[in-house]
Amino acid sequence: MASSDEGAFKTPKTVRIRSSTSSGGTPITIPASPFMKKLGCGTGVNVYLMDRMGKLNASPWAVKKINSRCATNQMAVYQKRLNDEAKVLKGINHPNIVGFRAVATAKDGSKCLAMEYGGEQSLNDLLEKRREDGLKAFPAANIEKVALHVARGLQYLHNEKKLLHGDMKSCNVVIKGDFETVKICDVGVSLQLDENMKVSDPKAEYIGTEPWKPKEALFEGGEITDKADIFAFGLTLWEMMTLAMPHLEMLDDDDDEEDEEEESFDEDAYYEKLGTRPPLDAEALGSSYRRMIELFYLCTEEDPKKRPSAGQIVQALESNAPLDKTPSEVIVID
Repeated sequence: MASSDEGAFKTPKTVRIRSSTSSGGTPITIPASPFMKKLGCGTGVNVYLMDRMGKLNASPWAVKKINSRCATNQMAVYQKRLNDEAKVLKGINHPNIVGFRAVATAKDGSKCLAMEYGGEQSLNDLLEKRREDGLKAFPAANIEKVALHVARGLQYLHNEKKLLHGDMKSCNVVIKGDFETVKICDVGVSLQLDENMKVSDPKAEYIGTEPWKPKEALFEGGEITDKADIFAFGLTLWEMMTLAMPHLEMLDDDDDEEDEEEESFDEDAYYEKLGTRPPLDAEALGSSYRRMIELFYLCTEEDPKKRPSAGQIVQALESNAPLDKTPSEVIVID
């Protein structure tokens, strides 16, 4: 490989920083990207596994870095999100949310965010693998575990921290082992909530990801509340039951039909579907999925007021308590 090649394997450069996790300010060395295992990538960022060798019983960290190939005009946007995520994570301590570990400043002035290593794969990775293996929906027990643990994380964010996650989806749930632990990640686009669970800053923009956006986030002036996370949470359960992406099921066919797909993709129909509940073949899933199907339906109500709160979901799943759908109608998940 030519030495001038931008992607060439280079001598590792390390970054010495002061850790914000230690009162003594012990320096931390973040290895260069080629020396860390890539866990995944998002828009503008890559996530790496950092083995903290030489430290007794030290657990590995996940390190989020700005992608060096990120467009220059977008660099500042992702840098701000990384900084915002670090600020939010510093104040969070919950078993179902990936924890903060340190912030490192590289020589070029960009920041790396070191986090708790939440798991080998995102829920989306597991979903894609399951689809590639020709399997159907995840077992109902797995979906119920994800539902409960993610709802616990959201309840903590909404009620304790007054924060809207702002981008719930399978990509932002990390899984360790065989669903041993389930954690929410990527709080870089979270928004502050007021005492009425509404986004407090009128200028704040709900970023989200298009296929998971609720109706109220798709038009200007829509009132964004904690229920925006609940709608996206419902679609995350739908992903586990269908192994598809909301409203884009037409793109999940074989690769050799790619050209045909591109030609036949109806953009207008796709945009019309956004913010609505995607279809689900409840009969094909069977009775063991009844609770999750019911929860999916409740969470994806078009009217945000009809969706349950994260706290109500936790209560219902932990104790089979009634889950209020509307003041006059009670749904029991049993």
